Amino acid sequence: MRTLYWMTHDLRLDDNPALRLAAQSSELAFATVINPDWFTEGRYGMASMGKLRWQFLQQSLADLIDSLARRGCVLHLLRGDPVAVLADLIEQVQFQRVVTSRQFGSDELAQLATLIERFPDVLFSSIDTYTLFNFSGLPMPVSDIPETYSRFRRKAEKMAVEEPCGMPARLPATIELDQACLELGSVDADSDPSQRLIGGEAAARAHAESYFSGELPLTYKLVRNELDGWDNSSKFSAWLNSGCFSVRRLVDLLSEFELRCQRNDSTYWLYIELLWREYFQWLALKIGKKLFLKNGSAAHQISGRFDAGALSAWCRGETQYPLVNACMKQLSATGYLSNRGRQIAASCLINELEGDWRYGAAWFESQLIDYDVAANWGNWQYLAGVGADPRGGRHFNLAKQTEIYDADGRYRSRWLD
Repeated sequence: MRTLYWMTHDLRLDDNPALRLAAQSSELAFATVINPDWFTEGRYGMASMGKLRWQFLQQSLADLIDSLARRGCVLHLLRGDPVAVLADLIEQVQFQRVVTSRQFGSDELAQLATLIERFPDVLFSSIDTYTLFNFSGLPMPVSDIPETYSRFRRKAEKMAVEEPCGMPARLPATIELDQACLELGSVDADSDPSQRLIGGEAAARAHAESYFSGELPLTYKLVRNELDGWDNSSKFSAWLNSGCFSVRRLVDLLSEFELRCQRNDSTYWLYIELLWREYFQWLALKIGKKLFLKNGSAAHQISGRFDAGALSAWCRGETQYPLVNACMKQLSATGYLSNRGRQIAASCLINELEGDWRYGAAWFESQLIDYDVAANWGNWQYLAGVGADPRGGRHFNLAKQTEIYDADGRYRSRWLD
């Protein structure tokens, strides 16, 4: 069977069920599509793909290209509208099967649906590479995913996670494509030596080895709300959300650590946080385009206006709230922000600035190197009070947050000076 493997958020060889299926072919082509629309202003006046997010993706692709090349394979980097590019490929090469990772965003799902409708004789396989559970092995059907995380969690945490698999022993003959391929630009990290989040499966494995070789998992719950510091969160999100690292592999390493060292509230909480990520994926699949509606899936009427000046000041970190400004400066400089920092910044835009939460979500989409469509937009809905667990929005007291998390002013001093 002649197979096209369309790689998206599964940029790895280890524990990649889509790769294992694609490898069961007589001929195989690897391709990923860079959409020019990522870099142009979208609905909210912002590009989806900011500089640092693009840098991390380029690093991830470069690492994957090298890994495949060592196995005699080529990853074709194509540019254009994904539907048009892939349709041309399918027609020209006469692919019999297209394998891809299951998507959770409505735009991505619509692209695949268009291709399936256009090519009824081609076998399309969407494989679960991005989540802990498979579509057919969820705690409940997608249509029954609950409105609250706690109800999902109570069932999900009792379920066993499928063991990760290794990479295929061999890959089939590679199909060389005639289409012009993109050349990656310089993918070195910025000169800032503190920038330790480097894209790619090799960097992800190195981080996992480092993280689980010490005692950091045992203190995760104690420090996870800190605003800054490399050791004050697990830092796996960027590699998980680009597909450079498997969430099932992460859970397997966590289980090994608990057997080898200790199981405590912190190691348990690491898993609970992964279930939050899991919940947002399947909730997004259930509600579709409602993930992006101002009033949410339940159509809760909320205020929130577009104020270009206030939004711009918030994005630049030039509001009247120093802690928020420090958060936004860190985000712009590094492409990363702690979970606590994200909540503080989001609460400020929604409440103090009375802004439309969707513009904040769009800015985070552009800036975060660990951007995930379901988690980003789902968390913003949650904070605005129109999404998961809709009991009204979360309003953080900024003075109190400053007193608790930056009493000595060190965080503000670092990012505002």
